[in-house]
Amino acid sequence: MTAGPAQVEECVAPGPEAILAAIAGRDQPLVFRAGARHWPLTQQGLDSDQAALSYLSGFAAQPVAVCELPPEAKGRVFFNDQMDGFNFRGYRQHFAELAERLAGGDLAAGLYMGSTETTQFFPGFAEQHGQDFAALGALTSLWVGNASRIAAHFDFPHNLACNLVGQRTFTLFPPQEVGNLYVGPLGLAPGGQDISLVNFDEPDFDRFPKAAEALAAAQQATLEPGDILFIPSLWWHQVVAKASLNVLMTFWWRDSPAWLGRPTNALLHAVLSLRDLPKAQRQAWKALFDHYVFDHDGAPAHLPEQAQGPLASPMTEQAARLLRAELMAKFKR
Repeated sequence: MTAGPAQVEECVAPGPEAILAAIAGRDQPLVFRAGARHWPLTQQGLDSDQAALSYLSGFAAQPVAVCELPPEAKGRVFFNDQMDGFNFRGYRQHFAELAERLAGGDLAAGLYMGSTETTQFFPGFAEQHGQDFAALGALTSLWVGNASRIAAHFDFPHNLACNLVGQRTFTLFPPQEVGNLYVGPLGLAPGGQDISLVNFDEPDFDRFPKAAEALAAAQQATLEPGDILFIPSLWWHQVVAKASLNVLMTFWWRDSPAWLGRPTNALLHAVLSLRDLPKAQRQAWKALFDHYVFDHDGAPAHLPEQAQGPLASPMTEQAARLLRAELMAKFKR
């Protein structure tokens, strides 16, 4: 029998300041029960789906991106059979129209509004939901739909996932499990982030035998209205929304300044320039990466400050701009 996921550690939410203290420097998921229970949308949803949708519609400022899945997809946002596209139809729609369909119990199709930034599309919403987390400097987004299944994927930023309406089950995998997740095509994914091909609710171990190892290392949490889940950077997570209406609010933030760039870009360039070298050369480059990047513990003391260049630590914005300009010039050669 395959070992199932362990339950994510949880606690009763001790208040916003204590939540922020609890996640500072943490590298494991953590559930805060009822941390957003008192938020206005959560309270509306406890009254009824219609009340929640009406309340949320009051903030909607412009059309949103909607995914519509056929009934046979059973809410799973995924690839088409040829894996050269996706199994849903995407279009833009006024949120009030989407809300009307969701309120009417239009469950034959899967209806899903993925990550939608609040400031532009729902101005004023974030000011009434999670203002106590403003110190994070986070990007806030909303996710709305009926029953859906989102394949395991990772995000570079940390995430406070606040379940406001409905119920969601998160199955989380440590970054080290990437080799057991059977990741799909690089750079082609329904939401932009590479996804696992495994449906971990009904895993096909004949096709994906190493998925059993991933599940043995996984953690799982089911969130009720008002629960908050902390997802550390780079943890893979499959998300299953189970109710006829589900609303999630996410807070994404990173530990380093945005001007340092996205690590994914470095990964893609490494795939381009290093992956197909002979193994001995790859191992030699690995030693260099370990020395300059992964085992980095500060600026090299044997070099005078004026000679450290990009090795100076922490890297300043000006140094980052100079390095980026140098890279761009080299890419053009």
